[in-house]
Amino acid sequence: MGAQHGTSGHTRSVVRIVAIVVAMFGFGYLLVPLYNVFCDITGLNGRSGRLAEAEATANFKPDPNRMVTVQFLANNDASMPWKFRPGVVTMKVHPGQLYATYFVAKNPTATKMVAQAVPSVAPAKAARYFSKTECFCFSQQPLEAGEEKQMPLRFIVDPRLPKDVKTLTLAYALFDVSHQTAAK
Repeated sequence: MGAQHGTSGHTRSVVRIVAIVVAMFGFGYLLVPLYNVFCDITGLNGRSGRLAEAEATANFKPDPNRMVTVQFLANNDASMPWKFRPGVVTMKVHPGQLYATYFVAKNPTATKMVAQAVPSVAPAKAARYFSKTECFCFSQQPLEAGEEKQMPLRFIVDPRLPKDVKTLTLAYALFDVSHQTAAK
């Protein structure tokens, strides 16, 4: 009778351990998408939102009495050889009004490459008030050897931006994803 009880207890323990391992794997697998959703909702980690242009122009009324400075920065990952820069370094904008600018990328190498830009907004508390209606960061950017192109950015600053925020900084980090796209 003792042997049966021991085997039954052992089986229950194994089932519990397997369930815990499966739950941990599932949590780990979902952690990045959940974190991204959390950051998009809260603006945490300097992430800004994506908004349809029709929605942006319908929902926001421009504030002609307020000006905010938007600074643009471009950075490359250490392994990215491209030349990458903003078309303009700063813009004075009225919250609630739609604006357009661009970034320039050049592939100085002898081979085709693919890049992905990752945006961040500072200060972090202002990120939720900065929305892009069109952005090169929404998709991967392929460039042929020696090719240069202007990549569009259209954005709007929500008029509900806290009054103490006078300057926003939109920074992009550019990463080489050529190997990831070649594997697909």
